[in-house]
Amino acid sequence: MTAEGALARVIRSAADRTAAGTEVCDLCAAPVAEEHPHLYDSGQDEVRCVCGPCSVLFAERGAGDGHFRLVPRRRVRLPRVDTGPLGVPVGLVFFVPRADGTVTAQGPSPAGAMRWEVDADAWRRAAEACPQLASVEPDVEALLVNTVHGQEHHWIVPVDDCFRMVAVVRREWRGLSGGGRVWPAVERFFADLTERS
Repeated sequence: MTAEGALARVIRSAADRTAAGTEVCDLCAAPVAEEHPHLYDSGQDEVRCVCGPCSVLFAERGAGDGHFRLVPRRRVRLPRVDTGPLGVPVGLVFFVPRADGTVTAQGPSPAGAMRWEVDADAWRRAAEACPQLASVEPDVEALLVNTVHGQEHHWIVPVDDCFRMVAVVRREWRGLSGGGRVWPAVERFFADLTERS
C-alpha cells in the first residue's frame, strides 16, 4: 500500500465529508459513520472506506478472491521493540509486512509519508525477539512506533490508524522543525490509541 495513495484517500475522504456532509461506502455509496470499517484493496494498493453490511461480505479470509481484505480492528500495545537493527533513522514510524514477504517502513513528514524497504532478515530477528510481531497480518496491520521526545510507544495496529497518524503530522506541521503543534497532536493520537485498545 503506498503511503501517498492512502494519504490521498484520507484527504479525499475529509473533502468528501465537508462537501457532502457525510462520508460514503466505496462499494455501495451508503453513508458510513465517522468510525467505520476499511478494506485493503490489493489491486490498487490502498485502503477503502466500507459500510458495516458491505464489510460482512469480506469477513472471511479469501472472500472477494483476495482482492479486498477487511482491515482488522485490533490494537495491541507491545513491550519495547528494538527497531534499531531495522535500519530506520526516525523515531515515529510504522512497519508493514507484505504478503510477498517484504517489509516496508513509513514515517510521516510534512509532505506525506517517507518510505523505506526493511531487510527481511532484520524483521525476522525482531519477530524472534518479540514473538507477537509474527502475528501481524500482512498488508492490513503494522507495527507502529513512537520514540520521539522520550516516548516509548510500540503497537500492533490496523494500517488505517497509521495513515491517520500521517495525516495528523501533515496537518499540524509548521516550519522546518514542526512548530509547537505537531508533537502535542502526536501525543494526543497515541493517548487516543490507548483509550481505544
